[in-house]
Amino acid sequence: QDTGTPIFYVHHPEGWSTRKLREQIRAAVVEATRKSYLRPNAVDSLTDKNSGNNLGDDAFPTIHFEEVEGDTLTVDFMMKGGGCENVGAQYSLPNSQLGAGRDLAGVRKVVLDAVQKAQGQGCAPGVLGVAIGGDRGSSYYRSKEVLFRKMDDVNPDPELAKLEARLTDEANQLGIGPMGFGGKTTVLGTKMTGMHRLPASFFVSVSYMCWAHRRRRMIVHGDEVHYE
Repeated sequence: QDTGTPIFYVHHPEGWSTRKLREQIRAAVVEATRKSYLRPNAVDSLTDKNSGNNLGDDAFPTIHFEEVEGDTLTVDFMMKGGGCENVGAQYSLPNSQLGAGRDLAGVRKVVLDAVQKAQGQGCAPGVLGVAIGGDRGSSYYRSKEVLFRKMDDVNPDPELAKLEARLTDEANQLGIGPMGFGGKTTVLGTKMTGMHRLPASFFVSVSYMCWAHRRRRMIVHGDEVHYE
């Protein structure tokens, strides 16, 4: 089983060294790989050599840092498998081929198109993370970050909440089913977020997460550590 790219979202208090945090995270990844909790997945694209310890350049593992108020450290960890990563998609609206305009109706069309094209190859049934707006890079970033939301939560934006429910329902009517073998369960849920954008651009990024949806949160406050 592909344990995927290790992705960390680190929310740290003011004054903490991100350099030291990065070193600690990378050391933890090496140890987890040594103990076979993680499969060695870091392959140099130029030499085709596997590092053997899940360490590559600065982007492998992927680590995002954000400074927050207070004295609590929160680390969100996701293992993004290659199968679901391969079927992620990004659209630039308007899309004349799909008849998708720069509105939520257009967003709906391209998200369903992404599910249709995936044909269950992202280890369906999966979870859809969708970011509307931003630039190409930030849009993909947020489409993955939104996958940390709880499966049973409700989007605080009423329009997005309705669209999330509708997309999940309509995706499950496509008949793709688990692993593309047919059935009524293609998507387990949809999580969406909106972002500001340039007037000239309107991107919609779709990140597909496999059924395992492997993620964990660690919260450190003083000497206390707990996991969610």
